[in-house]
Amino acid sequence: MSTFIGKRAIVIGAGMSGLGAARALADHFEQVTVLERDTLPADPLPRSGVPQSWHLHGLLGGGQHAFSELFPGFTADLAQAGGVPVRVGLDFLMEIPGYDPFPRRDLGWVIHAMSRPLVEQTVRRCVERHANITLRMGCRALEIAGAPGDFQASTVRYETEERRQETLAADLIVDASARGLLTLAFLESLGGPIPEETRIEVDEGIASALFAVSDAFSSDWNGVFMIPAAQETSRGGIMMRVDGNRWMVTLFGRQGEWPPGEGKKFLDYAQSLRTSTIYNTIKNAKPLRDIVRFGFTESLWRHFERLDSFPRGLLPIGDAFCRFNPMYGQGMSVAAMEANLLRRILHARAAEQDPLAGLAQAFFAEAKFLIETPWAMSVVPDFIYPETKGDRPADFESVLRFQGAVTRIAARDPAVHKLMVEVQHLLKPRSVYRAPALVERVEAEMAEAW
Repeated sequence: MSTFIGKRAIVIGAGMSGLGAARALADHFEQVTVLERDTLPADPLPRSGVPQSWHLHGLLGGGQHAFSELFPGFTADLAQAGGVPVRVGLDFLMEIPGYDPFPRRDLGWVIHAMSRPLVEQTVRRCVERHANITLRMGCRALEIAGAPGDFQASTVRYETEERRQETLAADLIVDASARGLLTLAFLESLGGPIPEETRIEVDEGIASALFAVSDAFSSDWNGVFMIPAAQETSRGGIMMRVDGNRWMVTLFGRQGEWPPGEGKKFLDYAQSLRTSTIYNTIKNAKPLRDIVRFGFTESLWRHFERLDSFPRGLLPIGDAFCRFNPMYGQGMSVAAMEANLLRRILHARAAEQDPLAGLAQAFFAEAKFLIETPWAMSVVPDFIYPETKGDRPADFESVLRFQGAVTRIAARDPAVHKLMVEVQHLLKPRSVYRAPALVERVEAEMAEAW
């Protein structure tokens, strides 16, 4: 018996969220077509449609788990492609003010460090194993449309590399584009509804460089995250050993402390960091390419879950739904988890008489809870800087004190350390911090610190 609920689904964008969504749809539509404006490289190389692909990315434990559910054997595929295994809690130095580094412990699972192009290529190859998924490169989506008078999306108009415009019909259109502007334009064409937005303006600049790992270099770690003391500076950095036996280094700063793009000044910026680990590792290393800079202005959450109604046949996902500050390394993982959520929802609804009725609303309702944890974990540290603009959480000070107490307890207690990192890796929600025994310990810790 066929499990198909439609003839065709269209995915706009072949980034991480688009590829994951295509796999989620493949079990339920006869044909899944992915429209991508770029020509996708055969080798793991950065591409113009993903300007941040030049910079350091991370696939958290929750993201790796989600991709493994979408693509059985994904972790082995990633390792075979060249991903560097990292034992969480042990192989990565967390240089936090007051802890340089934070106590290192093997917390029991492994992730992989790799460049963004490598993980995207690995996911793309997994997608290409599905005969009913077609990747159409060089196709720039121009418009989502529907029949006049219908509260439904049914076609995508796009432009080919030859500048020829074509229209493709679908039972479901997933907008996995970088900004979701086509979804907003379609909603406006219907006279609304338009989702409310939460914006956090951070004015953050990053600069990334790639270095060869010297044969003489030896360490018992594969990366470091140097977190600045916010009261003094916003300058920080992340360095990881990635595929090809290379160090990828991303330096970051805010509000006039953007890192420079010239080699000597880049090293000077690294030397100015609160700790010397990154600078000492790269000061004599061989650079492999020019330094690339990138500016990030704001995190954005479109609250589709608050709308009373939403057009049939349309579903925004990934950055079209919520865009995170890239310095916390959550974007790819949330994209994978959203795609896996879509897979589960489709599977649960497949036997219904009309599985597509209310699909978007069901997705939005569950995605809200998925997004809450990574959003809170980036918003709180963002608002430590007084220049940050946006909707500051009303309980900001108490949450900051609570998290500081959890961190101090985690430094002493391996079980709490593991729990804290499981939340950071999106393996568990922040609600686990409400366990009565932990709350009691945290309140005692806060009282003692006060």
